[in-house]
Amino acid sequence: MAVLAVQAIRRMRGGAQSQLMLGADGKLWVVKFQNNPQHLRVLANELIATRIAEAVGLTVPASDVVEVTEWLVRNTPEMTVHLGRGEIARCAAGLQFGSAFVGGLMPGQVVDYLPESQMDEVRNLAEFAGMLCVDKWAGNCNGRQAVFERRPRERKYRAAFIDQGFCFNAGEWTFPDAALRGVFARNQVYLRVTGWDSFEPWLSRVEDFAAEKLWAIAECVPPEWYGGDTAVLERLMETMLLRRGRVRELIGSFRDSSREPFPKWGLRTSVAVPAMFSAGPAEMGKFVM
Repeated sequence: MAVLAVQAIRRMRGGAQSQLMLGADGKLWVVKFQNNPQHLRVLANELIATRIAEAVGLTVPASDVVEVTEWLVRNTPEMTVHLGRGEIARCAAGLQFGSAFVGGLMPGQVVDYLPESQMDEVRNLAEFAGMLCVDKWAGNCNGRQAVFERRPRERKYRAAFIDQGFCFNAGEWTFPDAALRGVFARNQVYLRVTGWDSFEPWLSRVEDFAAEKLWAIAECVPPEWYGGDTAVLERLMETMLLRRGRVRELIGSFRDSSREPFPKWGLRTSVAVPAMFSAGPAEMGKFVM
């Protein structure tokens, strides 16, 4: 059952020209409309990829279908979409995609950029490696987007991964894989990667993602978000199931790229042993336990 939008608050930044809206559930939602300037299918992409990331265990906003009534659009002059060449249209009524506004009604502090000096203190920095698994699996053709939330009385930020609309190559629903697609702009978030273990548990969860779970996510997508052609959606999901086994290959291509994102790959950490404990077996009897 969709969340009913009851008030439009303001236009959000970004190419999709989303609206921040209040739902009848008392929560704030960032709403993308069917007639957004990017593509109708980005709504389906958002719902599918966000729920996949959530199922894998990554920090993403809650997602849902939001119903916007014709009355609300007609009585809110600011609910418009700029389509280019001076053309302006009213936001579409009907079922739209909603992403919970990070921070909610009483946010602490939410930013979309942190200086390098603070990035290492992000609580869940390791999740950038996990999100890379999902982005490569889903063929995200855009850069990885994230916002950073610090709740009241907390010192550290937590990253939340947003904007999955360009997964599946946006409106094309194809997978033209490229090494530098679907990655975060700054290598700093990947500096802790030392090998395949750094992608766990998310990588294994992607590779073992149950078919029935993926189909259940697809069934939540309103048919009007992909033109009602269920065969097209089925082909997309079948391709996703086949791609589970290619995620390591795709991450490997990024690893081996000229960007060199994982400088610590293959490095093993060692623990210094005090000299008194480095003696051989013949010396062990001298220590009283």
